[in-house]
Amino acid sequence: MHKKFKLFTAVFALVFSLFFAISINAQTEEGDELVNKIQEREKQIQELEKEIQQYNKEVENAAKEATTLKSTIKTLDLTKKKITTDINLTENKINKTNLTIQQVNQQIEEAVENIDVNKRAIISAIKNSQNLQNTSLLEVMFSSKDLGELWTELDNTKKVRTEIQIHSNELAKLKEDLGEKQTSLSGQKKSLVNLKTDLSGKKQAVEYTTKEKATLLVQTKNKEESFKELVKTKEQEKALYEKELFEYESQLNYNVSKSGYPAPKPGLMAWPLDNVFVTQRFGKTSGSSRLYASGTHNGADFRASVGTRVKNVLDGTVVGTGNTDQYKGCYSFGKWVMVRHDNGLSTIYAHLSVISTSPGQRLDTGDLIGYSGNTGYSTGPHLHITVYATEGVRIEKYTSSKGCKEATIPLADIKAYLDPFAYLPKL
Repeated sequence: MHKKFKLFTAVFALVFSLFFAISINAQTEEGDELVNKIQEREKQIQELEKEIQQYNKEVENAAKEATTLKSTIKTLDLTKKKITTDINLTENKINKTNLTIQQVNQQIEEAVENIDVNKRAIISAIKNSQNLQNTSLLEVMFSSKDLGELWTELDNTKKVRTEIQIHSNELAKLKEDLGEKQTSLSGQKKSLVNLKTDLSGKKQAVEYTTKEKATLLVQTKNKEESFKELVKTKEQEKALYEKELFEYESQLNYNVSKSGYPAPKPGLMAWPLDNVFVTQRFGKTSGSSRLYASGTHNGADFRASVGTRVKNVLDGTVVGTGNTDQYKGCYSFGKWVMVRHDNGLSTIYAHLSVISTSPGQRLDTGDLIGYSGNTGYSTGPHLHITVYATEGVRIEKYTSSKGCKEATIPLADIKAYLDPFAYLPKL
């Protein structure tokens, strides 16, 4: 009997030594190749990010120059180069994410295999241990010719049980690691979907920039004087539109109750951009710290070159999108998205180059709205946000307008306009 036991313990030790060699996360040749490819992509990503930072500086410097046809064309060309580089960056991120998914899948397969090996080894050891326990000590003693050999076998039994405990703990750890890898895989897949959406949006932003330059050259016939006249005409028509809009909204008498929306609380909303630079704040007060007066600003403006990701500031549902540029003489929001939040507030994101959402879509804080642009009446690429008390705003056709009578846009009682900085994080 003791000879059989000795054979079992030797085999058991061999099985576990072989398993241990498998389970020390040794990188296969395929795994090493994946690691090298991922590192190579990461290096390319870092280089492209530096290149984009340089383009951002050049775009900002160009925007600071006097507004001329030449400087506007220069800004558009730089913006196109920046977005094209950004597309290259996104493609590299997609490739890296695909490689990472491959790597995690491989790690999951290895973990599952190691778990299975562990289970079989432990089950086998337990069965053999139970067989030994069913043999009486007296039988073992009388079957043994050497008392010292008997004590050695008994000591081996204890070692087997210790090994079972050790590898049972290892099995639990492997299962925990497997759960973490599966969570990581889910996150990588979600990231991949977001990156592909980002890639599509940026390609549309390049198309928009190309079209904007072509349209501008046609309108001005590439002459500086024609450009100045175009800007002057737009400014005059914009002023008339703002006056017309304010007079119309002043006559609206929607029921806007202060109890229907939250009191000012900085940080209730998140920033709509990754990099925040305020270019214009909310306008003058009119009867309250959160109302604007005729001729002033009804929201907040942020510096954002064409193609910059615009994010939702608070959980909510998209209730409308539109493009006022489809109506000649409608110097308004350009491409816009409106979100109704769950707490009685609504927000609009205006002057976009690309809209990446649709009415009825549910958005979490930080989800993609679209990409910034220079649509509508705009003195340069930027993002405009207006915050409303939901009770006081409606999306409807602006039939009483001269230039926007066919356009469907948000129209609000002036009491419904709220200061965005009452809810955005403190600067």
